[in-house]
Amino acid sequence: MHDSVKFSILDLSPVPQGADVKTALDRSLALAQHGEKLGFERFWMAEHHGMAGIASAATSVALAHIGQGTSRIRIGAGGIMLPNHAPMVIAEQFGTLEALFPGRIDLGLGRAPGSDQRVAQALRRNLDTDPNAFPRDVVELQALFEGDERLGIQATPGSGAKVPLYILGSSLFGAQLAAALGLPYAFASHFAPQALDDALAIYRRDFKPSAQLAEPYVMCGFNIFAADTDDEAEHLATSMMQSFVALRTGNPGKLPPPVEGYRDSLPPSAQAMLAQIMQGSAVGATDAVLSATRAFLDRTRADELIVSGSIFDQSAREKSYGLAAEVRDLIAA
Repeated sequence: MHDSVKFSILDLSPVPQGADVKTALDRSLALAQHGEKLGFERFWMAEHHGMAGIASAATSVALAHIGQGTSRIRIGAGGIMLPNHAPMVIAEQFGTLEALFPGRIDLGLGRAPGSDQRVAQALRRNLDTDPNAFPRDVVELQALFEGDERLGIQATPGSGAKVPLYILGSSLFGAQLAAALGLPYAFASHFAPQALDDALAIYRRDFKPSAQLAEPYVMCGFNIFAADTDDEAEHLATSMMQSFVALRTGNPGKLPPPVEGYRDSLPPSAQAMLAQIMQGSAVGATDAVLSATRAFLDRTRADELIVSGSIFDQSAREKSYGLAAEVRDLIAA
């Protein structure tokens, strides 16, 4: 049933405690090279701003670094937060990437700021609160890539670039937009799974075929923390848990090392918050990850899982993705 499910990598380029942005970006490249060898479909980086623990704010620049050190794996943004940018700028950036790495570039688009209001203000100079701006900007970006003469302007690079667009979201809004435009839909179930089932149902029900896509295509964000034993995997996952708790309590920082028994040390409210966030997660040795991944695919019928896993130690992180690839092959078999 899931035999053709693709597995991809979502990397936030986490900056580990005691390290710097250069380390984070080089670790991202090493992970992309590892993912390419393991046969992952694509390697996406996400736009976040003003966060000491995330190095991928200048997403298109970071992707150039990844593209330079890889040869086959698709690379792209998961996503670019389009309200932060003029569509023309993104057409130029991703047109440039497509010129450098032809046939390998994806562009996922989201409408969240990827930051708080103060950072958004610093990025944009003014905050356009028009809720219709995002769909309009997506359509304008499509027109720029198509070289639509009605615009009266041309993006160079960008015009004529074959860059497939994806709509990212964690709400019903993104599902409706992706369906209306006939674009693939990537749901952020790796950190905001609340509306997952409703959003996918709406997307599939309302999907209208487009030049890019004949039928619905669903990608789901999914955390995998895999190791030789369940206990070790749970231990590795505590770095991400600490990051979530720090973020939700208004105290984000660099990616912390794992802490023994972290989840049990938290008050019940924080434990409940983590349990909610981590519905889209598989933590454990291969068998546990396999059964959790199968259950998630049964629930979502996703065409592709985009696998996240912020792990403090680089070798443990690469091993976790190696085990995720084994799970992918077991599911295919």
